[in-house]
Amino acid sequence: MSPCLRFTVIKVTISGASGFVGRNIGKFLEDGGYEIIALSRAKWPKFGRHVITRNLAGKGLERAVVGSSAFLHFIGTGRQTAEEDYESVNVALTRAAISLCKRSGIRKVIYFSGLGADRRSTLGYFISKFRAEQEIISSGLDYTIFRPSYIMGGGDPLSKVLLQQAARGSVTIPGSGRYRLQPIHVLDAARIVSAAIHEKKFSRKIVDLVGPRTVTYAKLVGDLVGRSKIRHADFEKAYHEALVSAKPPFGVDDLSILVGDYLGDHRRLARMSKIEFTGYDDMLKACRLA
Repeated sequence: MSPCLRFTVIKVTISGASGFVGRNIGKFLEDGGYEIIALSRAKWPKFGRHVITRNLAGKGLERAVVGSSAFLHFIGTGRQTAEEDYESVNVALTRAAISLCKRSGIRKVIYFSGLGADRRSTLGYFISKFRAEQEIISSGLDYTIFRPSYIMGGGDPLSKVLLQQAARGSVTIPGSGRYRLQPIHVLDAARIVSAAIHEKKFSRKIVDLVGPRTVTYAKLVGDLVGRSKIRHADFEKAYHEALVSAKPPFGVDDLSILVGDYLGDHRRLARMSKIEFTGYDDMLKACRLA
């Protein structure tokens, strides 16, 4: 290489860097040569330069993220509590992320919404995700909004719960289990995010982030933990447990999302990304090895 040529390191900022998606994508990007600014509440991500922030505000935060080519906004919640609801997390923190980008000169936002987010939705979770999308679209910033199905891999929330239930004896499937998913491996998601940071074809796009295999929930659970571990529960009873239990296996919105049978356009994602996706069996193997 000529001494006149210098390698330019791309700097990106990740919010929600301690979560499953944030830490896996952050580590993948760092291993690929990116400089990472990892924003999280308290836990220390094992990559990048870590900055603690609860609300994407605070003295010196702009200095930490300035020079970033993109802001990867992975903060979100799928359950509401008295302390944190969809408005305060999914919508308000997206506004805060946009404000931080504008103050710091970051021109690109990559956001993980949800497969099912739509203006016509009546589900609180998807309404908040759709509203967050609209905040980004109307911000004037460049953006790529991904709408994931279930992102899986070692230690992902869904397989973690299922494997824990199986270790205790059985896994409960609410209702028939015939509702469908399009799981995608977290490292495939990371490769696609890496492309979206700098490839113009992802600019100002909303893209379904879904894997190549469509499976029923019952099949996914059986393939992951073994069919002998499965027991079916009446959906009404599962819904009641979600309402009254302190720590139910599924929240009310979790159940609604599952039975919603939301499917996305994998072919479009494959055309845009041009990656070789992780096979279904290899993805499940990664989940079991966590």
